[in-house]
Amino acid sequence: MERRRFAGSDGIFDYLMRFVNVEKGQKTEFKLDRMRSLCAALGDPQESYATLHVAGSKGKGSVSAMAARVLEASGRRTGLYTSPHLLRWKERISLAGEELPEELLLDSMDELLPFIEGKTAADFVGGELPTYFELTTLVGFLAFRRAGCDAAVVETGLGGRLDSTNVIESRASVITPIELEHTEWLGDTIPKIAFEKAGIIKPGRPCCLSRQRPEAREVFVRACEEKGSPLLEAPRLVRVEDLSVDRTGTRARLVFTEGRPFAKPLEVRTPLLGAVQAENMALALLAAAQVEPALGPEAAAAGLRRASLPARFEIVSEEPPVVLDGAHTPASARLCLETFESLFPGPKALLFACAVDKHHEELASILAPRFESVIVTKPGSFKQSDPAAAFASFASRNAASRLVEDTAEAVRTARDEAAAAGLPLLVTGSFYLCAEAASLL
Repeated sequence: MERRRFAGSDGIFDYLMRFVNVEKGQKTEFKLDRMRSLCAALGDPQESYATLHVAGSKGKGSVSAMAARVLEASGRRTGLYTSPHLLRWKERISLAGEELPEELLLDSMDELLPFIEGKTAADFVGGELPTYFELTTLVGFLAFRRAGCDAAVVETGLGGRLDSTNVIESRASVITPIELEHTEWLGDTIPKIAFEKAGIIKPGRPCCLSRQRPEAREVFVRACEEKGSPLLEAPRLVRVEDLSVDRTGTRARLVFTEGRPFAKPLEVRTPLLGAVQAENMALALLAAAQVEPALGPEAAAAGLRRASLPARFEIVSEEPPVVLDGAHTPASARLCLETFESLFPGPKALLFACAVDKHHEELASILAPRFESVIVTKPGSFKQSDPAAAFASFASRNAASRLVEDTAEAVRTARDEAAAAGLPLLVTGSFYLCAEAASLL
């Protein structure tokens, strides 16, 4: 195929960034008609492989990575679609976390390009141009078909019911814990947000559910009843025993109470850090077994051992210890802090930034009192932010807080001061801050 435009995947990213991007705070109306019509024009690539569809407020990236690795270890060629990316756009579209060849991504974009290049809004269903996320999702679907995948794990971007990924007919839906998030898009209560996430549940197909707040669980139970979908609740079907976390990973014994998919207890380990990762492992195994019914214990354990994900409590340096964690909700911040304090007891330093739509007051109430040094900054330039407001929330709770608006300067200052004082450094509040820190560190 003759190359028309792009020299590499970074060029694809630059081109797609011309379209409306909700991740940058740009507005659009969420609907699926345009996405369905584009999929149909491309021969419905998303129907070429068995899929797992993962939604939730926290933990969905970890569960997606685990499930993809487990399917890979079981012998399936498995695509993995996640967001956001940390350093490069192509991270979103991978083979179970391993990079796809550039040529395959370029060929996939070339396949898509005739359907969007030179088109106006009037050429698309609904009279609007496709969005950045829709087009990225389409490149992912096409790439997995070109790569010969027979399975794919697809993480939603925002919500579920009207998310661009919700054109797939998944073998099973997977829903991780629900929190108040993206309230301007998804609703201002837990039941409203749960309703949006429940939109990925497919009639007659299993729903694998994590531990949930009662008001969220009620929504999912009702949705499964209405759609005739078997409900597989990980907390009821899997018991976690002998849990331990150290700087090398998380270990546990998983006991499947009904003997499915494993009749015997399974000793598991993942390099992902945090007590919550034990529950994530249980959920990922329940989900993977819906695509691979013959999943064996060896493949399950091997896949979990290989699971990794950037900026999910990722230790990127030892001198001083530097941890990147994209936690940006109150519950995820609490879990991050709990893990950080268990692995690095004693005085510690914090570098924090968040997007303008995050609950910085509540995040500050959780984090600020626990650190000897706090620097607040911008989460880079990609997302809208109000660092002065975030700083005020931290300063009112910790007099050692400082505002350093330039992100690169803040990263270098936080690292150098932590090293001089011998303090471990936690970088959190935003995946975009973690991306900036990763590129600098």
